[in-house]
Amino acid sequence: MAVVFVVTMAIGMPIPFAAGIATVAGLHIADIPMTLMAQAAWTAFEPFPLVTIPLFVLAGQLMEQGGMSEKLVNIAQKLVGAYKGGLGLVTVVACMFFAALSGSGPATTAAIGSITIPAMQAEGYRSRFAGAIAAAAGALGSMIPPSNLLIIFALVTDVSIPRLFLAGIIPGILLGLMLMVVVFVISVKNDYGGTGEPFRWGPLLTAFWEGKWAVMAPVIILGGIYAGIFTPSEAAGVAVAYGLFVGLFIYRGLTLAKLFAAFKFTAIVIGTVLFILGSTKAFGQLVTIFDIPDAVLGLFRGLVDYPWLVMLLIGVFYIIVGMWLESIPQIIIFTAVFFPLVTSLGIDPVVFGIFTVMTCEIGFLTPPIGVNLFVAARISKTTIEDISVGVLPLLIPYLLMILLLVFFSGWVTFLPDLVYGPSR
Repeated sequence: MAVVFVVTMAIGMPIPFAAGIATVAGLHIADIPMTLMAQAAWTAFEPFPLVTIPLFVLAGQLMEQGGMSEKLVNIAQKLVGAYKGGLGLVTVVACMFFAALSGSGPATTAAIGSITIPAMQAEGYRSRFAGAIAAAAGALGSMIPPSNLLIIFALVTDVSIPRLFLAGIIPGILLGLMLMVVVFVISVKNDYGGTGEPFRWGPLLTAFWEGKWAVMAPVIILGGIYAGIFTPSEAAGVAVAYGLFVGLFIYRGLTLAKLFAAFKFTAIVIGTVLFILGSTKAFGQLVTIFDIPDAVLGLFRGLVDYPWLVMLLIGVFYIIVGMWLESIPQIIIFTAVFFPLVTSLGIDPVVFGIFTVMTCEIGFLTPPIGVNLFVAARISKTTIEDISVGVLPLLIPYLLMILLLVFFSGWVTFLPDLVYGPSR
């Protein structure tokens, strides 16, 4: 199965087809009826929380097309725009804000980068650095809730979505602050920026007031989930309704053409997700049938006294695989293999979920399948190779976060335990 999967990908076949053909090969070898493919696809599409993904994608598109991203950039500009690397810092802060709306790393890169990358280039930033900032900060969209990747992980493992969302807040904010430090240091070294207006409370409060509808979106969506007012699935519906209302009647940025573009983008994204889910779900079931998790457990049996080493090895594996495999199939396929192992070692499932998504974010930023790199390269009108070089120093915070998650993970579950009590 592994050989077929790798060979089909190597010849350029799309990942869902490669996973499907590898699964067919496994079924044939094991003499299992091919109806397992259809049954697996059905069970993959059945969970109701899956509806949150297209709804959050649509909500993010409506909020971007409706003008919320411009309001968030304006707030960030008034907050940190006067410092060295001001526009770079603005990009990171705005991505942190928009991440709480979109749930997607590439969408966050596109929404904020399309505004700030040209502005950075006009201010003298090197194109590859401007694009790299948007790509690296945009990856926060997969960590700061609501996160589509955390939802996928929850569907695969039955871990609580609200607990995962709460657990993603502190790592997401800490990672954003670390990215700001790197951007500031590089900007000081190269004399980028620092031409904005000096910080004053008046303009910042004015920007907050003008962008209050954009700022309130994550408060309503996430606050409603954590307060128990509605489920994550219902919150996604609320987000769509809120995005439509604000875009049509408050900011009036939504037109029929933009609405059509938002629905079209959402249809393409969810179609891709469902195709990947359908084929890789059967792949994951075969992994279980062949007792591959038990075999992996046997391989690591000598390391049971060193959970940190197991996590490091899994992290290195995920980062390497993430260079070649998209995040959703990566989570679906390999979580089935590694999740039983890490839980048997006493590692908190929520911590492993955050760890998994964090390694996937590095995959967004590494060629040849670094989605954020492609988005940023298109906006900055430079090459993938150039952006890949520019993003290297911005990978340092991600690697530091991986080490923090491995060696000091208790802080990750602080918020979930505070709100919902310790997990059993």
